[in-house]
Amino acid sequence: MARLQLKNVEKTYGNGFKAVHGINLDIEDGEFMVFVGPSGCAKSTTLRMIAGLETISGGEVHIGDTIVNDLAPGKRGLAMVFQNYALYPHMKVKNNLGFGLRLKRKPKDQIAKATKDVSGILEIEELLERLPKELSGGQAQRVAVGRALIKSPEVFLFDEPLSNLDAKLRASMRVRITDLHKELREAGRPATVVYVTHDQVEAMTMGDRICVMKSGHIMQVADPVTLFERPANDFVAGFIGMPEMNIVDGVLDRESGANLIIGSQTISGGAALAARLTQPSGPVKIGIRPQHLTYVPKGTENAFEGKVTVIEFMGHEVNLHINIEGHSFICVIPSEIYDRSLKRGDTVYVAPLIERLHVFDPETGVNVSLGQESA
Repeated sequence: MARLQLKNVEKTYGNGFKAVHGINLDIEDGEFMVFVGPSGCAKSTTLRMIAGLETISGGEVHIGDTIVNDLAPGKRGLAMVFQNYALYPHMKVKNNLGFGLRLKRKPKDQIAKATKDVSGILEIEELLERLPKELSGGQAQRVAVGRALIKSPEVFLFDEPLSNLDAKLRASMRVRITDLHKELREAGRPATVVYVTHDQVEAMTMGDRICVMKSGHIMQVADPVTLFERPANDFVAGFIGMPEMNIVDGVLDRESGANLIIGSQTISGGAALAARLTQPSGPVKIGIRPQHLTYVPKGTENAFEGKVTVIEFMGHEVNLHINIEGHSFICVIPSEIYDRSLKRGDTVYVAPLIERLHVFDPETGVNVSLGQESA
């Protein structure tokens, strides 16, 4: 177990392209930290710098009390699980699991015990005599996790380990990995984990905290609830959440409280929204999560009028795509209140939950509706 710190870490390639821009991050002992962001945001590059598989152009990586910039990967006290499993095809599962310990010249009885313990934890005892080609994707991934676990490293690194699995198997492996992290903590062997994914569902369901990245910059680091309810900027707001937040151009009028204008339509945010705002009157970006738009009858106060463009029946809920003043909105409504007579082109009315509205600066993207303490 170890604390992991990134201090002004940079990565610049030989052609002058700067992939990582002086990021700072503290990951506590035993924490499960997830790096998430779109393709090309440098999350895997950052992980590889921690692992020693990429050189660091600037700044420092600390593992515990040691600066590891110049340490070889094998001397950093890390274990890494890759996207492609990276199992040795000619070795049986038991030999794949124990390979790292054999390289360290550990006694045979110690390797055998460790292999038995790890295979029991991951429920792969029946696979020990198989070759990798005889394993399913989920089985192979559990073996890859076991090969990392058996080393008892200070830090576990996962680089998109579930992306090759089907949706059902990904869901079960998410649970297995997070359960394993909790079991190790309860057994007195807490593991520091850095997990890279582009899948926000993985990030939100697995991480103690999440580091959202964009173009080599850290946009926000927080627990899942905070990211969803108090996004620091419009990028985080749009990236976290499914369906993604409705973010449209509008106008803020603070002459009589906090009126929000989209096209020719106005709603009042009242004193509650006004108290949260740190922005004067003028152009803004307005953010409303689909789950925070309520389908209401005509004539309801503080409602927007729009026309239905797409109806997606999801089973337990329905996604209504609505055109409001030329802007596309999604409204999520429970199936039990869905009016089955609705069709494309119908006029509907939706009211946002004022306490869940977000307002963003149109230039910087900063969330200016978090209150004075976040200004």
